[in-house]
Amino acid sequence: MKTRYLLLFFGFFTTSLKAQTPPKEYYEFITKAEKLYEEKEYKNSALSYSAAFKTLGWKGIPNDRYNAACSFTLANMVDSAFFQLNVIATKSNYSNYAHISTDEDLLILHNDNRWNPLLELIKSNKEKKEINYNKELVKELEIIFEKDQKPRNDIKTIQTQFGAQSDEMKAHLKMIAKNDSINLKSIINIIDKQGWLGPDIIGEQGNSTLFLVIQHADIATQQKYLPMMREAVKKGNARPSSLALLEDRVLLRTGKNQIYGSQIGTDPKTNLNYVLPLDDPENVDKRRAEVELQPLADYISHWNLTWDVEAYKKQLPDLIEKENRKK
Repeated sequence: MKTRYLLLFFGFFTTSLKAQTPPKEYYEFITKAEKLYEEKEYKNSALSYSAAFKTLGWKGIPNDRYNAACSFTLANMVDSAFFQLNVIATKSNYSNYAHISTDEDLLILHNDNRWNPLLELIKSNKEKKEINYNKELVKELEIIFEKDQKPRNDIKTIQTQFGAQSDEMKAHLKMIAKNDSINLKSIINIIDKQGWLGPDIIGEQGNSTLFLVIQHADIATQQKYLPMMREAVKKGNARPSSLALLEDRVLLRTGKNQIYGSQIGTDPKTNLNYVLPLDDPENVDKRRAEVELQPLADYISHWNLTWDVEAYKKQLPDLIEKENRKK
């Protein structure tokens, strides 16, 4: 299954989807498919992915097609699995050779005579994609990415095992802060010398790493590099969805309401999650679609939240007051 970055849900559209925003129903089916996968209901998961693609005239986001292939494979629907994988390899130039060649979900495909030609195509895509890569910089950014993401991915496990206020959690958060400080120095050195490099030079993960480290920096640093990231988006060197998350974080940290609903808070007393103060909640999905983000209801479902715009509007004054008390 395709892994996701913490708090980020990137979707790389096929060429045919760049000018087409998936409807709400698309994301509803995708969310259902992901849940069914987790429940090991692989056939129903695969069928839900297909239902999502049908809403777009049988088009689909490559990450979703990859995940659909995993569900089809685990449901022993091999022909459909190969169809999905061949679509992303030929139409979207899928190039993550390391992931697909080791993904345990796809093991039963390895003995099929279609597997090796598929891998060769993906390997060729990878070689073409990396022809202009700065290999040394890519390797440096891989290390930074790991230091940024792995400890954050461990937070939930530590919280479950020891508690949110435990000494173990405090030590873990202290380690994250130390890593962030070291990572930030490295990223600032790269950006100040070479600008906001695009995925054509440092790869998709390397490009995401620039954003992640700035996203986790102090407010002064975020405000300094926010204009640069805006320009990078205009040039195609950064994702609109990543910029939206940084915009929201800066707004909240400067006492304003977010506009995309990307930032989630947790009440320390109840340990319940909630959407941090949001401007114009009625039109949030329109704004999210413009920056290639999924509907808010699907996004916040990852925190076991449901979206009720009318209920949220009633809660908003209390949420604003709660955030003001923190300052």
